[in-house]
Amino acid sequence: MGARAQYVVVEGGAWQRYYSHWAANRVVDDLLPGPAAATRCFRANREIDEWLDDVWCEGAALVDHDRRVLLWFADAGSWADHLAARAVLARTWPDWDVRFAHDGLGDLTHHLGLGRDLTRSPGWFETFEPIGFADSESTDPRTVVSLRLPDGSVRAWGGDWEPVEHLGGGPGLIDLLVASPATPALTDMPDGGVHFDPQARTVSLWAVCTVAGIHDWPLPRWEDWALDFRGDDHTQQAGLLPAGFPFPQPPLAAALKRLGKGLGTPPPDNGPLLARATAASGPEGTTPVVNPAALIPHEPADPTPAELAALRTALDALVAEAEEKEEAN
Repeated sequence: MGARAQYVVVEGGAWQRYYSHWAANRVVDDLLPGPAAATRCFRANREIDEWLDDVWCEGAALVDHDRRVLLWFADAGSWADHLAARAVLARTWPDWDVRFAHDGLGDLTHHLGLGRDLTRSPGWFETFEPIGFADSESTDPRTVVSLRLPDGSVRAWGGDWEPVEHLGGGPGLIDLLVASPATPALTDMPDGGVHFDPQARTVSLWAVCTVAGIHDWPLPRWEDWALDFRGDDHTQQAGLLPAGFPFPQPPLAAALKRLGKGLGTPPPDNGPLLARATAASGPEGTTPVVNPAALIPHEPADPTPAELAALRTALDALVAEAEEKEEAN
């Protein structure tokens, strides 16, 4: 139970880890007021001497004051929410190199010189024999998969798998794509996209979520293929999609306003939830037990009046810019 988050602060040549049991869905909120407020927030939570792993860690951030680098990942909720967070962080972390950690904790441990496999179990990347394509009848699938055909044209489908999961079956998935029926045109942006070009033997991938292992290329079964990893930039695939299957452009202003509404909102009180969990009847002969870490509430960012004013100024300016652009379109 919980939404575990791990934080790392680097300063003066040393680094320290911190932990919050309930903060994975608050990583962005704690980062928005800037580096000083975020650092105070992390240090106010529990200091630990261990790493979580890619299974249990659902959000994380590394603040490196020495090199002025911010690495972070969390479930932003949608494409627009991710871009809104990136836009605000660009304003409130001026002169910092702000990066989304697509490789999850692997990006954090790599930054510290510890490699990318420290938090992963052997054989962590799951391969499978492709017997079908997880196509979607939904208009808001998780991934858009496109394929360049031998005649140079491109077809595209919506898929229910996460972007990196499409690589688990190897190139054998491509034959299944060709035989797949068309899927509905999109009404919302997906979490990512994968484009296969068999003639060039290239895989292109973008995502606004973590794609653990993407820097370990070649992944199993893709040894003779090149990877074109685009980060969270969807524009290359957008230029390839058929005219009848375009990416929609959700309004960014609404996502920016959602960020603003969350300012100063305290974390939820999980006490009643834990009380109900311990009071519930378990299987015969068992007693419900609460993880002691779950009893420690998250200490959220507590920006100074000046930090909060700067954040609101940045948000107001970005909302105005987004609304002007949306009206022009």
